[in-house]
Amino acid sequence: MAQDSARQAPSAPATPARALLPTVVPALLVGVAASLVLLGVSAAAEELQDVLWQDVPDALGVGRYSVPWMFAVLVATGIAVGLVVWKVPGHAGPDPATTGLDAPVLPPAVLPGLLLAAALMLAGGPSLGPENPIIAVNVSLAVLLGARAAPRTPERAWVALAEAATIGALFGTPVAAALVISEALAGQRIKGRLWDSLFAPLAAAGAGALTASLVAEPGFDLHLPPFGRPGWGDLLAALVIAPAGALLGMCAVHAFPYVHGAFRRLRHPMLMLPAGGVVLGALAALGGHLTLFKGLDEIAVLAHDPEGRSAGGFATMAVVKLAALLVAASCGFRGGRIFPAVFVGTALGLCAHALVPGVHPAVGVSAGVLGVLLAVTRQGWVSLFVAAVLVASPGILTLLCLASLPAWLLVTGRPQMQLRADGSAVR
Repeated sequence: MAQDSARQAPSAPATPARALLPTVVPALLVGVAASLVLLGVSAAAEELQDVLWQDVPDALGVGRYSVPWMFAVLVATGIAVGLVVWKVPGHAGPDPATTGLDAPVLPPAVLPGLLLAAALMLAGGPSLGPENPIIAVNVSLAVLLGARAAPRTPERAWVALAEAATIGALFGTPVAAALVISEALAGQRIKGRLWDSLFAPLAAAGAGALTASLVAEPGFDLHLPPFGRPGWGDLLAALVIAPAGALLGMCAVHAFPYVHGAFRRLRHPMLMLPAGGVVLGALAALGGHLTLFKGLDEIAVLAHDPEGRSAGGFATMAVVKLAALLVAASCGFRGGRIFPAVFVGTALGLCAHALVPGVHPAVGVSAGVLGVLLAVTRQGWVSLFVAAVLVASPGILTLLCLASLPAWLLVTGRPQMQLRADGSAVR
């Protein structure tokens, strides 16, 4: 009966090729441009990071990651970003606690300040990634320039191209963008078939990913010990660690409105952001220098030596990094939450391996990242994708798909790590 009904159900008419072909060139242009914006901001931030964390402390004769220097740089970063938010036109965009991957279209005057605030944050060490501000900038530029070049094209089309292009560049593959867009389109009425709607964004994501790969060679494989065919013990470990990661992530999600509200009571960016820098400096002193920055380079250091720390050491790093993410996202630093969450999940997975040596590091890391990302992002496909690409093993995907089920039951229907303008949590 079900098969007969499926055969009788009319399928959506396919979009003709002549309607899709004209979208290819604009998609490719947006993809390359969006990737170059990301790479440019990242390169500038890396140069400034080298100055702040290598050149200046070496010239002063202080330890690069000594506690006083970490504290000083994080507080100075809070002051610098606070000045940008206070004085630069546009105030570096809306409250970052209210934004996610689905970025708003901002006025052109806001974009320079937002780029500057993001670059200062990336260089100074707060635990946030570049995704939210860079997506917002690319979306706004695509809409601004696209409206002039093709006034009849809907604004939403330019938004989709820019979002896909930036996500493709961030992760080095268009697959991530396709998964994000597919999830966003779920429940919406679309013209034609799903692949018709993905056609132009996928071209933009492919161009963005290829540009990033040619220029920067991004990579997510942590080169953990090889993982072969999964066994029952691996399945049990994944079914335990992923929900544990989700519960850990939900601790930050539930605390988010309260911590954000506490910083908002300070009312002025020159109070909120330096105060955030003070708290982040104290957390860095507790967790060490690997808990600084967005976390992508730092997880490679952790994964290089899975046996190099005790379970308590990994657990401390996971909790400190999660607290640093919570504070940085609450006090006004411009940045995204995906990459720090990956660090938290990695540390959690390696903690599980240290506690129970029978837990394979690849299983622990991928399951931990899956659970934390599900809680923080509420993006199921992206969480699965990121967790899987950290481990270059086809066998891990089956475990992750099964482990995502109990983890999803813990997070679905609950608040997200994103707030409304009034400070209430988004569900």
